[in-house]
Amino acid sequence: MLEDALRIWGGERDLWVFGYASLIWNPEFDFDRRIAARIHGWHRSLRMWSHIYRGTREQPGLVCALLSGGCCDGVAFRIPRRQAGEALERLWRREMPSGVYDPRWVRCPVAGGEALTFTLDRNSPSYAGDLTPTQLRTIFERSRGLYGTTLDYVRQTHLGLLREGIHDRKLEALLAHAPA
Repeated sequence: MLEDALRIWGGERDLWVFGYASLIWNPEFDFDRRIAARIHGWHRSLRMWSHIYRGTREQPGLVCALLSGGCCDGVAFRIPRRQAGEALERLWRREMPSGVYDPRWVRCPVAGGEALTFTLDRNSPSYAGDLTPTQLRTIFERSRGLYGTTLDYVRQTHLGLLREGIHDRKLEALLAHAPA
């Protein structure tokens, strides 16, 4: 998939990446511009199982993914063409350790056309579907992976969004299920 993304990008222009969750507060790649952006046809949702970064096989955690439908406010990052290949490889190691996401080029007007982002198909085994408040509370209390807890991830994402002026009411409602 990385080779496909590199081929589609082509190396002739700057690379734009659309971030909607942890990339906003912890991009881990160099960029020369970040700008608030909205994409249509996708929405942010805390419905992807995490068995590495925010949970384990025994106690899966959750992370956000883009699911089809609606719109999503986030951040578009511009990576200069000369740095884009290296940045894309770093991004791939981070976002695609198990190939769960569907990398996709989405229409992003502030990016001059398209930006690369990471989506999730509802038919994926990593799609968590609807969870009850009790299930969410258990995940928030117990799930921990290499990068920390699901609860920390959700709180950091919420704060990162607020710093960008983005109010995600669904994410705020999920935090209501967090232990005190």
